[in-house]
Amino acid sequence: MKLVSIAIFVGLILLYFVNAALKIDIFNWEMLVHSGIRFFTGFIILGIGYFYEHKIKLKISVYLVLALILADDLMDYYRHVNSFSAEFMVHGFYMLLWGALVGYFSMRYAKGKIDNQL
Repeated sequence: MKLVSIAIFVGLILLYFVNAALKIDIFNWEMLVHSGIRFFTGFIILGIGYFYEHKIKLKISVYLVLALILADDLMDYYRHVNSFSAEFMVHGFYMLLWGALVGYFSMRYAKGKIDNQL
């Protein structure tokens, strides 16, 4: 549980600095949705599916991540929300990596906890 807690805590601190450096307001509804989609995409597809379980190949996981992010960006384009800039891409990439790291450590902790009980 230490690694999960450390990854979340350090990730939140780095998220603060990324948001401050890129001048992104994380507390509006649009950014919360974007950040959540990217974090949980990294958490589930990359962190659990690829890095931990090895159930998804890298090529397929990259295609899935790109499809989900492209769908989100197309929905923003359709709604006339301008979120396609370099700052938002850097922020989205950070959220993907942070989600993947937390997902990997969470599954490692969960599987280790289950294996110790059996």
